[in-house]
Order: sequence, then structure tokens, then C-alpha cells
Amino acid sequence: MRREDAPLGVRSISTQIVRNRMKSVKNIQKITKAMKMVAASKLRAIQVKAENSRGLWQPFTALLGDTPTVDAKKNVIVTISSDKGLCGGINSTAVKISKSLHKLNSGPDKENKYVILGEKAKAILVRDSKKDIELIITELQKNPLNYTQVSVLADDILKNVEFDALRIIYSKFHSVVSFLPTMATVLSPELVEREAESGGKLGELDSYEIEGGETKGEILQNLAEFQFSCVMFNAVLENACSEQGARMSAMDSSSRNAGEMLDRLTLTYNRTRQASITTELIEIISGASALEG
Repeated sequence: MRREDAPLGVRSISTQIVRNRMKSVKNIQKITKAMKMVAASKLRAIQVKAENSRGLWQPFTALLGDTPTVDAKKNVIVTISSDKGLCGGINSTAVKISKSLHKLNSGPDKENKYVILGEKAKAILVRDSKKDIELIITELQKNPLNYTQVSVLADDILKNVEFDALRIIYSKFHSVVSFLPTMATVLSPELVEREAESGGKLGELDSYEIEGGETKGEILQNLAEFQFSCVMFNAVLENACSEQGARMSAMDSSSRNAGEMLDRLTLTYNRTRQASITTELIEIISGASALEG
């Protein structure tokens, strides 16, 4: 075995190899600590927006409800993920739920399509379900998130995708160490009207009076578009918060692991150095004894 290939803890390893390894680990620890601080700074900025955005979609939930169990023939699954990695299992969780929902809503008379937001979900779903992907949008967080940006994005989705129900999959932020995979449902105006007329969960919608020259269909169309943009805005912000929180946790764990590895390397370095000193002393004493003899 060459000295360079010797595993840590073996006496034949040189102190230079251990020193180089320690230097690499220290550099990695500096990077992970810096990334944790950057994620914490971004999280504080996004968290305020996310909390304020929750008031946008709540009135729609009170009016139109959130009906995930409604039967729809054309389902569009909007999977929201991040463009960058190093944030734990937040992206893989969203993709798993999207795949499960796709499988659950499959049937002979049903159509399921994907709309993907983010590079990480794109990388997985393009490989597994390329034929079902309707639209891909990336680099959403290249600029600071705002409602105008997301509303334009929502308008593009509505213009390019036919749907009866939009199933938005995202990670709802709870705390730095906790996020909850969530699904929000936005129904098409036709399906809302059908559910209201059939006396389903949206049956109370007919109790409201319509003022002005607009018809009920036009009002429902406007409500659906506005609801989708508001829900998307909140979902994108919640997912961004969860991403930064998960990245903080991942970088904190990496920094601690680097510290533990550095402790083990320091112990190995001291043992190797002490072993070399002991060997040299033995050689000196042996040489002196040989000369005296």
C-alpha cells in the first residue's frame, strides 16, 4: 500500500496528507457556514412576504372552497420546486406527491398533465414523465418575487393549458426545521358553476346576488383567474421560505459534520506525529546504545 492510499488511523500515513485533509475540511466548513448565513438572510426577507400573502387566497377559500376531492376529467398538476439544490428533501417530496396524485387521478376518461416550476422537479419529471409535461418554467427566483411577476406567470399557464382542475403542489412553511407538503385546488369556471348547480360543496355560491352587467359565467371566469394568481403567489413564497429553511438546516448539519471530521483528523494527526517522534527517539537511543556497545 502506498502512503497516499493508506486509510486514516494507519501508522504509515504521513502528517502532510492529514494536514492537507484538515485544510480541505476547514475550507468546506467555512463555505457551509457562509451558505447558512446567506439562507438565513434570504429567509427573513421572504418570510414577511409569505405571511402577508396568506390573506390573499383565504377569502377565495371561504367563497369557493378548496375541494381536492372534486371529480375532474382534465387535471393539471402544478409542481413547485427550487432551481438550486442543497436544501434537503423538499424537492423530492413535491415530486413524489405529484407522481402519486397523477397515478391517483388516472383513468380511461381522464387526462393528467404537469406544469413544472423549478429546475429540480424538471430534472426528475422530464426523465420519468416527459410526455405528460405541458409547460416548464425555471429561474423564477432570479429576481425578488412579487405579485406582478407571479400573476404574469399564472396568466401564461391559463392561456397555454386546458384544465378542469389545477392541483398546485408546494411546501408550506412552518418553521426553519419544518415544512408541510400541501396541495391547493383551483377549479375552472365551468366546473365551479356545475358544482354550484348540483348542490355540492359550492352550493352556497348561488345565494350571492350579482350586480352590474356581467353574467355569472364572466364573474366566475374573473374569480378563477384572480384566485389562481393569488394562490400561486402564496404557494411560490411558501415554497421559497421552505427552501431557505431546509437549506439552513442542511448547511448547519454539514457544518457540524465537518467539525466532527476535523476533530477526528486532528486526533489522527496528533497520533501520527507522536508515533513519528517516538520512532525517531527509539532510533536515536538504539544508535547511541550500539555505539556504546
